Amino acid sequence: MTDAAMTDLIIRPARADEIPALEALITASARILSRGYYSPEETEAAITHVFGVDSELVADATYLVVEDAAGDRLGCGGWSKRATLFGGDRFAGRESGLLDPAHDAAKVRAFFVAPQAARKGVGAALLKACEDAAAAAGFARTELMATLPGVPFYAAHGYAAQGEISLDCGGVAVRFVPMGKAL
Repeated sequence: MTDAAMTDLIIRPARADEIPALEALITASARILSRGYYSPEETEAAITHVFGVDSELVADATYLVVEDAAGDRLGCGGWSKRATLFGGDRFAGRESGLLDPAHDAAKVRAFFVAPQAARKGVGAALLKACEDAAAAAGFARTELMATLPGVPFYAAHGYAAQGEISLDCGGVAVRFVPMGKAL
């Protein structure tokens, strides 16, 4: 994959039939791109208990896939008009209620880039698509729960950290950073 190929990105809504392939992309991304930020035990605990596709976002058509011209999946992520801040279908702390754009922030959710596409503009293109869609739906702010490797990326795109939290993932403490941005 060349950097020139990154200019031909296709961003489209995820389909329910591709959730297994997206879960595989998420697992590979987490295992490789989290090195140096999380221990292998923390990464596996997050994969098991938190990371993954939220099928409600797929059904809402707000979970997106980034592909190259050849149809290879390079990343996935989305935005949500629902109360859940983070976590895939396996995460117990989900809330399906709808947000009010006049008062609430849209949620940026489950961003993962294929390791071979990291730092080539995939995440930036996906984030812009999500922010634009959230703004078009009437939201003036976004918020997210960043992984430690995601913090520098989001900070570079105008998100401000709001401290750090530790989440118990099956007996393993995994650190995350809540972040937000005005659109």
